[in-house]
Amino acid sequence: MMAGDVGLFGPDSITWKLHREPILMLGGLRSLYLQALHPRTVAGVSQNSAYRSDMWGRLARTSDYVATVIYGSTAEAEQASARLRRLHARLSGVDPRTGETFRVDDPDLLRWVHVAEVESFLTTALRAGVHLTPDEIDAYYTEQLRAAALVGLDPATVPATAAEVADYYAALHPELGLTRDGAEAALFLTVPPIPESWGGRALRLGLTLGPPRWAYLGLASTAIGLLPPWARKLYGAPGWPTTDLAAGLSARGLRTLLAAILAVLPSEYRVSPARQAAMTRAGLA
Repeated sequence: MMAGDVGLFGPDSITWKLHREPILMLGGLRSLYLQALHPRTVAGVSQNSAYRSDMWGRLARTSDYVATVIYGSTAEAEQASARLRRLHARLSGVDPRTGETFRVDDPDLLRWVHVAEVESFLTTALRAGVHLTPDEIDAYYTEQLRAAALVGLDPATVPATAAEVADYYAALHPELGLTRDGAEAALFLTVPPIPESWGGRALRLGLTLGPPRWAYLGLASTAIGLLPPWARKLYGAPGWPTTDLAAGLSARGLRTLLAAILAVLPSEYRVSPARQAAMTRAGLA
């Protein structure tokens, strides 16, 4: 690892500013609900993934990949993305609507996943009270073109501003919808198996609606509420403005709660290991 290598973004980037926020975990969940509305994307996941038997492991691996891209050295980010590209290159799926076979690394699918993810991170942070100027919002999207290139996308084909993302969603809307795969994935995201360690003896006794379950259901409902109104309607949920208001208040409350929890933790637990390592390389820790 090259000393001083701050990776793809660095301490002066909007990306580092945004991703220091713990509330982005909620944005990750929102992005999964959004991604499930693309029929081919969710079919590819359903046909190639063991998410039903290893949901938490899959989420942990995805989180590790994002952390490596955001905070890893240039070599670490490139190595992680090369592994991901090799995996995707071996996978294909069958469109349940047309019977056509497609590649999981089809640029249209990779682009959808990328945009849904970065827009979800950004929107969730903003709705939770993180302040960014319009120029900073556009800068975040533009910075994330580097992450798009890592998965094999031509950056010139990826939305790079808030206006371009809005146009992209509008153009893609006719292709989106809730399929059986999407409904099953969304249901699994909403009511997943809760690890026993979250609930201890209560879960061993079968009390599956204990505090861990209710806490997670609260997160899931907030993530759904943060979806764009058109996406909630595709799920059969109301697109009312009051839903937007309630979800925004919930996200703000969760961000405040996370900040209060972090404030009383030892210093080594307040910053993720990936960010801490990046700050050390940058000479800031």
